[in-house]
Amino acid sequence: MSLGAKLAELRLRKGQSLQDVATAVGVSKTHIWQLEKGVSGNPSIDLLKSLAANFAVPLSYLADAEGDESLEDVEAHQFFRDFKSLSEDEQAVLKQTLELFKKKRNQGDGGA
Repeated sequence: MSLGAKLAELRLRKGQSLQDVATAVGVSKTHIWQLEKGVSGNPSIDLLKSLAANFAVPLSYLADAEGDESLEDVEAHQFFRDFKSLSEDEQAVLKQTLELFKKKRNQGDGGA
């Protein structure tokens, strides 16, 4: 997926306008539009870092135009990293919550 496609997907998922992103990373709205449309290529590493921080994704996700890692995969990896940083008690609460969701889902499937 191209950088432009990734940026557009991230922006829309976050519910941000072009201007919101531009303001957050300190560039013009036109520049964000050009990046999304592929008109402007080769953004600076500083801009990529700012965009990654704004969208809470790893820099590697934006920088790797040939990568096949989906946004869902990136989010799952980030969730796992966040999980590992929790205390044992916090992890236990999250695990219990997950089990409750799984149980509820299985009951909704007729107990299968």
